[in-house]
Amino acid sequence: SSGVSGAGGSGFVLVGSGAATGALGGAVTISVGSGTSGAGGAASVLAGRSTVSTGGALVLTSGEGTVASSGSVVIRSANGGAGGASGMLVFSSGTAKTGNSGALMLGTGGSHGGRGGLVSVTGGIGTSSGGAVQVAAGASTADSGGSVAVFSGAGAATSSGDVFLRTANAGT
Repeated sequence: SSGVSGAGGSGFVLVGSGAATGALGGAVTISVGSGTSGAGGAASVLAGRSTVSTGGALVLTSGEGTVASSGSVVIRSANGGAGGASGMLVFSSGTAKTGNSGALMLGTGGSHGGRGGLVSVTGGIGTSSGGAVQVAAGASTADSGGSVAVFSGAGAATSSGDVFLRTANAGT
């Protein structure tokens, strides 16, 4: 933790490893304790709050690969035990008091020499039933509800992409 400042900016906290020449860069691991009679310890990363301007940003960025691929960013919950479910993942923006709430955007980067990246949303496989995939637009208490739009990609030199909506084959 850095100290509190009464007039200027508070101190800067940096946690990192050194660079390496001819070998791997050092790893940084933040780990919390396990629990044997209760829940395991929580790990929280919170950006700073502001009373007069925009709150601080929280940025997770993988490492650049100057001659190969960049690193991956993996966010996942651990597997559930014999008597429980795996943890839930929630990606959500906060509510807004007067303006618009924040957008949630899922996308991949463009490519200059290959295909654009794939975006895949898939429900889990289950023995009783498969996991559902639901897309719902927001309701409004004073105006029109939100729209749901599905577009294929434009093709500058050839055809645009297809849009498929179909059910899977039934079992025997």
